[in-house]
Amino acid sequence: MVLDHPEAGDGRYLARGPRVAIRPLTRADGPEFTRLVRASTDLHRPWLSMPDTEATFTAYADRLDGEQRVGFLVCLPGEDGAAETQAGFVNINNIVRGAFLCGALGYGAFAPTAGRGLLGEGLGLVLRHAFGPLGLHRLEANVQPGNTASLRLVKRYGFRLEGFSPGFLFIDGAWRDHERWAITADMLPES
Repeated sequence: MVLDHPEAGDGRYLARGPRVAIRPLTRADGPEFTRLVRASTDLHRPWLSMPDTEATFTAYADRLDGEQRVGFLVCLPGEDGAAETQAGFVNINNIVRGAFLCGALGYGAFAPTAGRGLLGEGLGLVLRHAFGPLGLHRLEANVQPGNTASLRLVKRYGFRLEGFSPGFLFIDGAWRDHERWAITADMLPES
């Protein structure tokens, strides 16, 4: 779900950690988000294909605006009225309700703040939100075998390796193999 107008002030954040907060992605985030995607091309390639223009961001935000997807920004909240900094994003895609209660994660850090553990902290907040207010039971993360940073992240949170999917996703001009990692609500480590 994408909100057109987030609440003003601190109420806009769904959850806060020691350094970061998460909030829903909004259409107003487009200019900064696409600027950061362009600045992060080397970091994301060949792991992600991200929206880097106004038109591709609008299509991205439109895909997140529904019952089957939720998009979150991982932010460094501004202190004393200063603007926040977008550190990364976490999406829950392909949400299935009913007996399944599952979704598929997509995530990435932005280069200016990468390597500081901010995305990891934000992912932890999203996992707690997904298994709490969103009412999900299971989340999957499909990770390319060579993406060591992403593999470290899922292992850090206790995801279990469930399989290998050859030619799973079309990213950066090629069908990429992925390892399938998953976590259920009962596996989430305590904060």
